[in-house]
Amino acid sequence: MAVHLITGAGSGIGDAVARRLLDRGDQVIAVARDAGRAREIAAQLPGASTLVADLSQPGRISWALSKQHLPERIDSLLHVAGIVDLGTVADLAPTLWDQQLAVNLVAPAELTRLLLPVLRVSRGQVVFVNSGAGLRANAGWGAYAASKHGLKALADALRAEESEHGVRVTSIYPGRTATPMQERVHQQEGSEYDPERFISADAVATTILTALDLPRDAEITDLTVRPGR
Repeated sequence: MAVHLITGAGSGIGDAVARRLLDRGDQVIAVARDAGRAREIAAQLPGASTLVADLSQPGRISWALSKQHLPERIDSLLHVAGIVDLGTVADLAPTLWDQQLAVNLVAPAELTRLLLPVLRVSRGQVVFVNSGAGLRANAGWGAYAASKHGLKALADALRAEESEHGVRVTSIYPGRTATPMQERVHQQEGSEYDPERFISADAVATTILTALDLPRDAEITDLTVRPGR
């Protein structure tokens, strides 16, 4: 049975991939920001276990994990959690830059650092669910795109560093996906949200599973997914 640790399993893409993994008999460990959210996710995903770590405070992740029982084996670490606050460079406050960089970039780096010893033993895989914004930046998306461009750099560096340990590293770049986060983006943009126009969360989950299930003699490094309609 493979063991997968997932951030962002409470909704959207993270929820979709967690359900797919549980349905096929794998073990899922979901990272939750606090004990209350952990209980909600455990009820939402029967069979999953949880760890509590607030990704908005990367400097406290090590302390939080030290107080909990960590699995002895992890086959994949899936970074799916993310936040977005739109705004022009002229208008966006430093706190919103800090929040997006913390959750979208620094927390994945720190969580990966802490779990690398276990991932090396299992010759596991790290998957970063990035964004089309990690490849290009549009007006109003500066802070979010900066965090996602940084996430691409993190993945590229990690891949080069960990190949000798047999750890595979994959970046997934979904286009606009029908998730609660996308609905919030539309609210910020002041536009009508129609989920039928976008990629389904399950379609992105399929791309993640494809990367995870690839035979060990190959590695998907970067995979871009776009709406098919």
